[in-house]
Amino acid sequence: MDKDYKLKFISQEDFEKHLTDTLKQYNETLKAIDLKKFNSNLIDPIKLLFDKNVFNKSFEEIIKLEIHRQRDKSNSNIIGYFHQNMFKYIENCVVPKQGWDIIFTNNDKTYYVEMKNKHNTMNSSSSGKTFMKMQNHLLNSEDKERSICALVEVIAKKSQNIPWVITLDKIKQSSNEQLRRISIDKFYEIVTGDSNSFKNMCEQLPITIKKIISNNKSLQVEKDTVFEELANINKDMLLSLYKLAFSTYEGFAF
Repeated sequence: MDKDYKLKFISQEDFEKHLTDTLKQYNETLKAIDLKKFNSNLIDPIKLLFDKNVFNKSFEEIIKLEIHRQRDKSNSNIIGYFHQNMFKYIENCVVPKQGWDIIFTNNDKTYYVEMKNKHNTMNSSSSGKTFMKMQNHLLNSEDKERSICALVEVIAKKSQNIPWVITLDKIKQSSNEQLRRISIDKFYEIVTGDSNSFKNMCEQLPITIKKIISNNKSLQVEKDTVFEELANINKDMLLSLYKLAFSTYEGFAF
């Protein structure tokens, strides 16, 4: 084991394997983005025009920001994979293929976990569905007496392990100690018994990521061609963007 590896709840081999698997998922987002891919969800040239002028950017800078936004959307899903599947390698944890994101069992309790990257990523509808799924488990499962259903948030408003209470159909639900809202640091503490285990993992991450990337030269972003392809349509970048979005609209046949 490397002298700079500090985690006690997961072996260095497993940690490096999990990070390698996570980084491999970046391969798709590292591929060059061409004009067809750039416009696959229909770019809004009017928004880009406002952004360009309001933020005092060039069209090239605005297009680069839009490309980054598209990549970032995919990368957020990858980070969700990272947080969830870390627990495959931690003792007494299971990551099921369906149903719950994580199931953790200790001597007297079993935690059934739904994990979210950010506290504000669920709208009221999905929040209600998740809440009712947990309520149903606590009412009907065979191990309901020893079950805890938990919404675990990676980016929570604050460190917490509290009852999760929501309003359904304008009715505030009563508090249930078996239905919890837990920040990721507190969940790591529950699973590992160490209140600093999440902090320690965060400190280990840059060291191990740097090591893996330095040994894997394929993790390099390819050159995007969007700006060059737009310039080939028309030297006036705004006209190119209009033609991209509005080519079938009346009056845009230029």
